[in-house]
This record gives sequence, structure tokens and C-alpha cells, in this order.
Amino acid sequence: MNRRFFLGLAAAGLAGSSAFVLAGTRPAMAKAVDVNAVLHDPEAPTGGNPKGDVTIVAFFDYNCPYCKTSAADLARVVKEDGKIRLVYKDWPILTEASVQGAQFALAAKYQGKYETAHNALMGISGRRSSGDAMLEAIKASGVDMNRLQADLTSHGQKISALMQRNHAQALGLGMNGTPTYLIGSFRTSTLDYRGFKEAVAEARRRQTAK
Repeated sequence: MNRRFFLGLAAAGLAGSSAFVLAGTRPAMAKAVDVNAVLHDPEAPTGGNPKGDVTIVAFFDYNCPYCKTSAADLARVVKEDGKIRLVYKDWPILTEASVQGAQFALAAKYQGKYETAHNALMGISGRRSSGDAMLEAIKASGVDMNRLQADLTSHGQKISALMQRNHAQALGLGMNGTPTYLIGSFRTSTLDYRGFKEAVAEARRRQTAK
């Protein structure tokens, strides 16, 4: 791994911590966490419809097999629905390579290629990917690597600060691991295509009932 590409977060306590998959559905927002900061962090990448009537906030790790299982179904639902705003929360808690992958994806945001990088990293097969494997996936995705290097260097502090905020928000919301999805006013873990559709429909129903 070219260490110029690694802007480590060891000081933030993110790399190498353990995680467990959260099961069940429960209220999403804890009083100790600024809801607006979770939903509208200006540095957090977003997808889908920016004016969508339902927001999904996805906390994930690129070395989480359950995140990879859910990613394609989530992307399909967001595309087909057309009225979902998706907020990406890179939360690299499993391995050092997870931190590297998050850095690559977040740096790609500055050339308008976050989702390209995100999809490439989620598409790596296997339970655990090395930093080298993640770097190769980014290269193969068509991201401008010279620009990526420059953005890692010039925006490294912003990238680190964003991941630290994501980490603090996840802990403040009582999350135990990845993936965790906030859908409307609820929190859940791994979902398939049908599960995401049902959760979005329920979020809309509850919003209409208010």
C-alpha cells in the first residue's frame, strides 16, 4: 500500500475497533445528538433526490459483508423510488483498510466521483479487503488517481474530521455496528430490497399521519 494514500485516523480511535451487527428496528434519534447535523452535514456525500420526502442515512464500513449485501438493494430502491434522499456516513470501524477505503471514497467526492468510488468498494468480493485491494478497485473505477492523491493531501483534515463526526454520531445514537440505516424516524440494520421498500413506505405513512 502506498502510504501517501493513507491519512490514518488512529488518533481518533476509529481503526481496528470491533463491531457487531445491529438487529431489529427502533427509534432513530437520541436526544444527545443534533439531528440536523446527522441529516445535513455539509461535508457528507449525498445521493438520490436532494428534495426527497424521505431521507435514509446509511452508516457503513467497506469491509462489512452485511453492508455489501445491502448496498445493491439500497441503491436499487433509491433509483426506482425517485423520492429518497440518501446520506452516506462512512464509519470505518472494522480494520485499518476500512479507514483507507473511506478516505479514498471521500477524497473522490471532490472530483464528483464519490458514488463511483463507493460502488467500486462495495463491489469487492470477500469478507475482508486489504488497502491494496481497495486501491485497485478505485483505480479500476475510472477515478482520476492524480486528482485523488491531491485531494487526499489538501482535504485530509476535512476527511478525518468528517469521519470523526460520523463516529461520534453513531456512538451518540447508540449504534453497535454496521450497517445501520436511519429511515425516517426509525433505525434498522441489514435490509433486502423488499425490506427497504417497506421501511420507506412506513416512514412516509408516519410522516403523513403527523
